[in-house]
Amino acid sequence: MPHTMSRMGDVLAGFHAAWEFESDSVLIRYERGIRTPKLFQALGERRVPLDAIAGVTLTRGRRGTVVLRVEPRPGADPLMEAAAGQLKESGDPYRLVLPAEREVLAEYYADELRGLLTESGPADRFLVEPPKGPLSFKAYDGKASFDGRTVNFRWFWTGASSAKWKAGDQSFSVGELNGVEWRSPEVFEGHLRLLRRDAGESAAQADQDPAAVVFGLGYGPVHESLPFAAAVLAAVRTSSPVAAVPAAAPRRDPADIAERIRHLGELHQAGLVTDEEFSVKKAELLAEL
Repeated sequence: MPHTMSRMGDVLAGFHAAWEFESDSVLIRYERGIRTPKLFQALGERRVPLDAIAGVTLTRGRRGTVVLRVEPRPGADPLMEAAAGQLKESGDPYRLVLPAEREVLAEYYADELRGLLTESGPADRFLVEPPKGPLSFKAYDGKASFDGRTVNFRWFWTGASSAKWKAGDQSFSVGELNGVEWRSPEVFEGHLRLLRRDAGESAAQADQDPAAVVFGLGYGPVHESLPFAAAVLAAVRTSSPVAAVPAAAPRRDPADIAERIRHLGELHQAGLVTDEEFSVKKAELLAEL
């Protein structure tokens, strides 16, 4: 019996992933082996609707392989929008690498997919589901967390600049945001910057901007920071601007407060914080107890 895309459940397995072809989508399941890229492991699986796909290609790969790839429509996938072309080829979640002897079968599925595609051009909304929250990761200068509604940056005294310490921990509702700017930690000056609706383009470097966390030295890896950025971007695109509502400050661990006051004192002694700034910030920290 010949293969047919109308019969749900046909599976094409390759290296690190298997694609299940259904009547209206392709379900991509990523392996969890030690050789599987960490981004794939973090994603787990993704359902890609056919109307999110602009095209399909099949090319020769390296070392006796072929590569089947679906091309997502611009604006259809928050992960690819956040990545903005910065992913390495080996980390592209839309590539399925197969042994060369499976080329004929791969060509069959490529042709079948092409025959089912009806959409092209940019999508007016996200069609692929974003990574599920809540999400968090450690950057070099702070911890970023997102619960689906609010992004929080909590600074590390070992990495945060004096500018960020002066500004204090930050909290941003998705209604305040206009988008995100993700720069891969695998390139120079990686960071995640939140773009606010009421602010122009920031000229500050990421390590001085309280709306950004910086990557490096193993902090903010792609498999943690990119899904985070994609989830925030998707939430921003589906929210409407709302006035920020101040939330009650959570009670902090006294040991943490003491450590922050100690670091603030070091900045004061080094001349990086004025007497007035030291007094005001110390009072703010004590008020969190």
